[in-house]
Amino acid sequence: MFVRRAAVVGAGTMGGQIAQVIAAAGLPVLLRDIDGAALESGLAEARRVSEAQLARLVAAGKLSEHAAAEQVEQLLARITAVDDWSGFGEVDVVVEAVPERLEVKQEVFAALDACVGGQALLASNTSALSITQLGEATLRPERVVGLHFFYPASLMPLVEIVEGEETSQETLTDAVAFVQQIRKQPIRCLEVPGFVVNRILNSVTSEVWQAQERGGLSIAAIDEGLVAAGAVPVGPYRLVDLLGLDTVLHVAEHLADSYGEERFHVPESMQRLVANGKLGAKRGGDGFYHPDGSAAVAGEATPDIDALAEQVRLKAIVEACLLLEEDVAGVREIDLGMMAGAGLEPGRGLLPPFMQADSDGLDRVIERLEDASERFGERFEPPAILRRLVAQGRLGRAGGQGFYAYPRPDEGPQPETVKFETADETVAIAWLQAGAMNAISAQVIEDLTVAYERAEAAGMRALVIASANPMLFSAGADIKGFAAMDAAGARALAEAAHRLFTRLGAGPLATIAAVNSLAFGGGCELAMACDLRIAARSAMFGQPEIKLGIVPGFGGTQRLPRLVGIAKAFEMNAVGDPVLADEAWELGLASRLVDDHELHDSALTWARQLAARPARALAAIKALGADASLAAGIEAEKTAFESVIATDDASEGIAAFLAKRPARFTGS
Repeated sequence: MFVRRAAVVGAGTMGGQIAQVIAAAGLPVLLRDIDGAALESGLAEARRVSEAQLARLVAAGKLSEHAAAEQVEQLLARITAVDDWSGFGEVDVVVEAVPERLEVKQEVFAALDACVGGQALLASNTSALSITQLGEATLRPERVVGLHFFYPASLMPLVEIVEGEETSQETLTDAVAFVQQIRKQPIRCLEVPGFVVNRILNSVTSEVWQAQERGGLSIAAIDEGLVAAGAVPVGPYRLVDLLGLDTVLHVAEHLADSYGEERFHVPESMQRLVANGKLGAKRGGDGFYHPDGSAAVAGEATPDIDALAEQVRLKAIVEACLLLEEDVAGVREIDLGMMAGAGLEPGRGLLPPFMQADSDGLDRVIERLEDASERFGERFEPPAILRRLVAQGRLGRAGGQGFYAYPRPDEGPQPETVKFETADETVAIAWLQAGAMNAISAQVIEDLTVAYERAEAAGMRALVIASANPMLFSAGADIKGFAAMDAAGARALAEAAHRLFTRLGAGPLATIAAVNSLAFGGGCELAMACDLRIAARSAMFGQPEIKLGIVPGFGGTQRLPRLVGIAKAFEMNAVGDPVLADEAWELGLASRLVDDHELHDSALTWARQLAARPARALAAIKALGADASLAAGIEAEKTAFESVIATDDASEGIAAFLAKRPARFTGS
C-alpha cells in the first residue's frame, strides 16, 4: 500500500502524538477533532514532542539549534488542522483516536465511511474495544483494523495491528506496511479483550494490586523493589500514573468483565482516585503519587519483593501461554510486543515471557507454577502448552529448544557470522548470527559457503539455514556496505552471492530455509535459493530494494517470478511492500506454514525426509526441475544491479535509509 496522505481523528494528547509520528515520517496528515475543541491542544502536543525529540539531537551535538527549529516548523507544516471532513476523500489511511466509548467511535467510523475513499484503510487506536463492532458501522468492515499505539506514541515503538472478524488479509498487509512506513514496530493479533500487551500487563499488575490491598503494602516500596529485582522496567504504580488512571481503569474493568475478577483484579484505590478526579501525572495532577513524589495511597508495610517478583514473572508466562493457546498471536509476536510495548528488553536484563521461560527451564517453570497454584489458586495452573513442550523434551535454552530453538554449534573453530551445527549424521544446520539484523554481507556469503562445503565434505545430505536471532531471519543485504561500494564492488558481491545461491538450489545437498520472521531483500533471496522454505506464522517476506533506489541483486528479479508468477513478482519488486506468511504460503513463496514454536522441528523433519531419499534420484529431480533460463536471467540481473547502484538515486536512497529520513529521488 502506497500511503501519500493520512488523517487522524481525535486531537487529544494521543491523537496529537500520532499525527506527529506520521508527519515525522514525511507524510502530510489531516488532524480533526470530533467537536473542534481540542484542535489547538493536539497541535501543541505535536509541537511539544517534536521540539523534545530534536532537542535531544541538539544536546548530543548532532544538530544545531537553528536547524532543529527549522525541522520543527517543516514537520508541523505537514499537519493540517481541519474542523470538517474536507480533504478526507484524498487520504489513504485514517487513524481514529477519540475517547474510548463504543458509540462515539462508531459515529466516527460511520462518518468516515461516507467521506473517505473506498480503498482507504480505516484504523482505530482503541486499546480495548471491538474492531468487529467498529467495522459494523461501515459498509467496508474488511478495510477496518486496529492500530493500537502505545503512550507516549512519539517514543514507544510498538503498534498492535488488531484483526477484526471481517478484516481482510490485504488490509492486514497494508496495515503492516503503513506501520513500517512510519517507523514503528508492528505485531499482529486477533481481537480479544486487552489484545496482547495490555492483557499480559494487567494480568501481572492484578497480582501486585491484590498483594498491596491484602497486606497494606507501601506502593513506593513495591515500585522500587520490583524495578531493583529486574521484574519490571518501571514500577507498576508509577506506570499507571504516567498512562493515566482513567485509561488504565477502563481497560482493567473491561478485562475483569471479560475474564473474571480472579484473573483481573480491579483495585479499589484506583476506582476511588478516578472517582475523585485524580488521574495521574499524564493529566498533571495527583494519582497514586502526589506531584511531589510522595505516595497518595495508604500502605506502609514492607513487601516481600522476591515473592512478588516471582508472582509477576510466573503470571506473565501463564497469560502469554494462554494467548498462544487461543491463537491470538504467535510466540514471536507476543514476546516482541512485551519488548517494544512494555520495555522487557533482553539488553536491559529484562526478558519477555517466552524467553524468560526458556531461560528458567520449562520443567522448572512448571514446578514453580504448581507451587504457586497451591498458594494462589487455579490462575497459576501450568498451561497445556508448557506441559506439552516438556513432554517433548523441549526444556528451554539449556537443552537447545523450548519455545525457541537455540544454536548448539559443533566444537572447534567456527566462521564469524554463521555457526555450524551437526543435527545428526545426515542433517546440518547453518545458523545465521551476523549482528542484530543478520545482514547478508560479503562475510556472511563467505561463511555460508564454508558451512555448505563443510556439510558436503562430512557426507551430510541436507542443510537447514536458520536464524540465531529469534526476532528475524535476515533484514536484507548490508546497506552500510553498499554506501561505500562502487559498481565494481557491487558486481563482485553479486557474483559471490550468486555462486552460493546457485549452489544451494542446484548442489547435491537438500536445502531448507527455516524462516522465523522478517526475510527482506537479501534475506528473502537467500530463502528463495533454497529447495524449501518452511515459514513460521510470524514470517514476512519482501523485496524492498526499490525504496533504496536500487534493484534486487541476489536473484530477486529471477527466482521470485518463478515462484509467485510474473505479476505478483513485479508488484513485490516495484512496490517493495511486505508479504505476510499466509499470503506467502498461498502464493507458493513459502513451501509450508507452521506455528512459530514448531518451526525448528518442522524444518528438521523435512530435512531428514529429504536426506532419506536416494541421492542420485534427488539430484536428478533438482536438475530436471531447474529453469534453464535462470542462468541468463541472473547474468542480466547482475548487470542491472551494477548499473543501478552507481546512480544518484541509489546514493540518495541508501543515505536516506541510513539517516532514517524519507528519500528524495530525482530520476538520475
